[in-house]
Amino acid sequence: MRPIDLLTQILEVIAALAAAPLFLGWVNQCRAWLQNRRPPSLWLPYLGIRKLFHKDAVIAANASALFRLAPYVVFGAMVVAAAIIPSMGTGLPFTTAADAIALVGLLATARVFQSLAAMDVGTAFGTLGARREMMVGFLAEPALLTIIFVASLISATTALPEITENLATQHLGLYPSLAFTAVAFTMVLLAENARIPIDNPATHLELTMIHEAMLLEYSARHLALMEWAAALKLFNYACIGFALFIPWGVSTGAGGPAALALSIPLLAVKLALAGVALALIETVSAKVRVFRAPEFLATAFLLAMLGLLVHLLLGA
Repeated sequence: MRPIDLLTQILEVIAALAAAPLFLGWVNQCRAWLQNRRPPSLWLPYLGIRKLFHKDAVIAANASALFRLAPYVVFGAMVVAAAIIPSMGTGLPFTTAADAIALVGLLATARVFQSLAAMDVGTAFGTLGARREMMVGFLAEPALLTIIFVASLISATTALPEITENLATQHLGLYPSLAFTAVAFTMVLLAENARIPIDNPATHLELTMIHEAMLLEYSARHLALMEWAAALKLFNYACIGFALFIPWGVSTGAGGPAALALSIPLLAVKLALAGVALALIETVSAKVRVFRAPEFLATAFLLAMLGLLVHLLLGA
């Protein structure tokens, strides 16, 4: 293992922890600008997390140990996921223990613990949100796996850093299969991160909320970890998209300190553009009814399957 690889691994985890709330704040700012509203502070997610860490936790009397453990498991799963995704470089020592399929398993683990914790106290809203979250996950995971399979077939590997390095070092060309899967991935990203049109992170309407319904019983440090984990999840999904569809700019196996230093501002530019695109999609879209979510995710799965068939039949 080269020292530059260890440095890349450490920098990626630190960048994910530090930049995830900033990316969420940037998306909220862009969304406010597009809707002609006064934008919130870019640092508001940091301030909210800091405030929650300084409060005393209030826990329901009938809450089990699972309720207290879930925030740490969810947050830890998102941090480990960030260590697998090649956001700055492909020489990541940690990825030898997990591939892209294991990454999907980490995301599923976080969802299961969060849903179980939401049902643990026994409130109506928590159970409602958990059921809706599992419905979304049940439909989104096959689409995400199919998207990864397409990139894996092109690169002949399931290791995400190797997929990124293979795509980044190839000659620039048009892959119709990746075009279809890119659209499918965007739809999965919106659904998995509770964004419009599946969920509205800015509302607490009990008949429509999904993610917020699972957090109503949390407070203080537990809520801070859950909010931080949600920002990390959005950041991780954005970096997965960069790794699969915009891999250029990352430091590959042959890259040195100069390539790693160049990848940092390039990642910032990608995140800035992704934040604008995400805010634009949310601004021009209307939230669908909860029971229309399966149709939305079924469309994403069909697009991913279409990309897979295009690659298998046409090799493109």
